[in-house]
Amino acid sequence: MGKFTEFKIQLKSLPEGTHQYDFHLGKKFFENMESADIHDADLHVGLAVTCKRDIYTLDFTITGTITLICDRCLDDLVMPVDTTYHINVKYGDDYNDEADDMLVIPESDNYLNVAYMLYDTVALTIPMKHVHPMGKCNRQMSQMLRKHRARPADEDSELEDQLIEEMETMDDPADDTGRPSDPRWDALKGLASDGGDNVNE
Repeated sequence: MGKFTEFKIQLKSLPEGTHQYDFHLGKKFFENMESADIHDADLHVGLAVTCKRDIYTLDFTITGTITLICDRCLDDLVMPVDTTYHINVKYGDDYNDEADDMLVIPESDNYLNVAYMLYDTVALTIPMKHVHPMGKCNRQMSQMLRKHRARPADEDSELEDQLIEEMETMDDPADDTGRPSDPRWDALKGLASDGGDNVNE
């Protein structure tokens, strides 16, 4: 059984009318897709396929959450997903996806695998920057980042300094009580305690 066999829709065997499909996208799905951004997921997919003459209309609804890595503190960032995708499919001589709302597949294909459509639809919901809301980043990691990063004298650097200061002041130290150690900021913390003395060793 292939990685994405469950996402095959047997188009040619569908009678006219609307047919419903349900899928779950979890961590394994995005691992199989070799996703660099999505590290975990809990997504429900509803797919309605309407067959009318020689046109198949596909309507996807995807809801749930995906887990990214925060660009600022490197902790998990759980992001909600609520999106839709619509496309028409028909048979033709050759594969053609040049039109935004029409996909042509060869007559020899008895089925359509929608796995990559699902992946692309979810991927398009990911913002360019993955960051926690203000005050929600890992406080210790933010402090280490500020201490060890380079600081070019420009407006962007000043803005980043301001953001980090606000993160530190808004984070509640009580939230750290009982929090398990994170090896990522432990490593940075170790650099701070060394004071950079071992750089030339």
